[in-house]
Amino acid sequence: MNRAFNRKKDKSWMHTPEALAKHYIPYNCKFLGNTEVEAPKGTEVVKDAVRKLKFQRHIKKSEGQKTPKVELQISIYGVKILDPKTKDVQHNCQLHRISFCADDKTDKRIFTFICKDSESNKHLCYVFDSEKCAEEITLTIGQAFDLAYKKFLESGGKDVETRKQIGTLQKRIQELETENTELKQQLQDLEEQLMISHVPPAGSISMKPKSTDVFDMVPFSPVTPLVPTMASNGCPPPPPTTLPPDIRTDLFGAAPFDPFTCGSADFPPDIQSKLDEMQEGFKMGLTLEGTVFALDPLDSRC
Repeated sequence: MNRAFNRKKDKSWMHTPEALAKHYIPYNCKFLGNTEVEAPKGTEVVKDAVRKLKFQRHIKKSEGQKTPKVELQISIYGVKILDPKTKDVQHNCQLHRISFCADDKTDKRIFTFICKDSESNKHLCYVFDSEKCAEEITLTIGQAFDLAYKKFLESGGKDVETRKQIGTLQKRIQELETENTELKQQLQDLEEQLMISHVPPAGSISMKPKSTDVFDMVPFSPVTPLVPTMASNGCPPPPPTTLPPDIRTDLFGAAPFDPFTCGSADFPPDIQSKLDEMQEGFKMGLTLEGTVFALDPLDSRC
């Protein structure tokens, strides 16, 4: 292993400071994986990690698994490891947590760096395989360190603390978004359960309750037929009583008024004369379709 970068002497860097400070430098390579190491730096430390991951990758390759391709985005804020197609971030190694970086002179495709994990506080060694850019990627990470260190000196250390706070807030936001998504899913499940519980069974008729007036009674409608309701004991109501057709009474139970059945003394002379004329006409009979109907004299009793 070689080219473990340091800040003691200036180097002729490959990229402009603006490219790493305001943007990032992308590289495509293969990711052999990461493994825990005992020390935060050292050539022998990364050599052991590379041997271990190469052996694991050889076993996976014999099982038919290919080495995954990743995209590296290097800036003064760190090294991001992304899926090259979906751009999903697999690992975000902040620059102030990276303690060692080197490329392998015996195998020009291999480069590696050691980063302290933010959750477990363990030192993890990340190993990559790049056919042409291993040395260039190592120098780019070294240039990002140099620029970040100069910015740290200019800001008096405030910039690093600000980035730490931003990183903590971003992590908390991500946790809250995950929690919010879970709560939305639970709410959707509850709404679906309520909808299922309120669906009437097949073939049933849902009765809409009738509206009532101020006295809690169903309003009367002359066009609505009276429908008999079931009694409280579940028995059908008795059929309505109908009067014989020959018995006719008014609303007060009395026989309807008939002017021909009353005596002449009950009416004034002019009205009585009219009634007599009408009565004579009925006595003479009525002709309907050639048939003569003779009517009996009306009863003059009151």
